[in-house]
Amino acid sequence: MKRSKRLFHSFILFLTPSARKRTEYIRKHRLFGSVGKNCLIQNSKLPLYSNLIFLHDNVRIASNVGFITHDVIHHVLNNKYPDEKFAERMGCIEVMDNVFIGAGTRIMYDTRIGSNVIIGAGSLVTKDIPDNSVYAGVPARRICSFDEYVEKQRDYTKEFESRYGTVKPQVDDKLAGMMREKFLEDRK
Repeated sequence: MKRSKRLFHSFILFLTPSARKRTEYIRKHRLFGSVGKNCLIQNSKLPLYSNLIFLHDNVRIASNVGFITHDVIHHVLNNKYPDEKFAERMGCIEVMDNVFIGAGTRIMYDTRIGSNVIIGAGSLVTKDIPDNSVYAGVPARRICSFDEYVEKQRDYTKEFESRYGTVKPQVDDKLAGMMREKFLEDRK
């Protein structure tokens, strides 16, 4: 994709306030290699070589996730060794079904994130992530299995409901006050 076209699409994505609408725009204009069903992309910046990114079904990508589809080290090497011609390193990124990628994560080229995976915020994915796992850190390391995480989330949901009444889609002032009280109580 030409630079001007990529900048135009990035500008449109930046102006689109809804992640759902951004995802539909990416799908409609075929800006990624593929985008499966029930995906949500918070990013408003279009990565270079975005056609090398393949998202399967039910993928959630939080804000500021960087898809690194290439590097530019070849420029440094070509300048240092003018009699040689070094190629730009680039590769695909594939994200399989039922994946959450946390805010600020960076994913390097030539990596596949398996199905049923959670990547913690701020992680650096430098190699393939196997199915049914939770990874986090720099570089990303295994934290637990997907099933173990699901059980922890079930326990948290039960505790949350017993403490605050119900699972709410929005945090209103009443819920925020109750959560603040619990936060301060836990630190005494």
